[in-house]
Amino acid sequence: MENLIVLGAVDVMGIVIACVIGGVCGFLAGQLLKGRGLGLVGNVIVGIVGGLLFSFLFSTFDMGLGGLVNQIVGGTIGAVLLLIGISFIKKAT
Repeated sequence: MENLIVLGAVDVMGIVIACVIGGVCGFLAGQLLKGRGLGLVGNVIVGIVGGLLFSFLFSTFDMGLGGLVNQIVGGTIGAVLLLIGISFIKKAT
């Protein structure tokens, strides 16, 4: 427990790591969906939200790839799905 930076009841390092992983996922999703992305910052935000969405919806989904790789692949899938949904909404308006 001494290695964790804890602010109150919030694990700050966990939040930072989740943001970094979400940023990587958003960047990868933007590269996979050329033309549908939201720019670098937008894709990073979508990656964070997509990773949270994927982990919430498919919390028992395990691809057997290991912890970090599993999170990056799952987050990228969530970010890709979110970017596709956003692009459909943008086309409809």
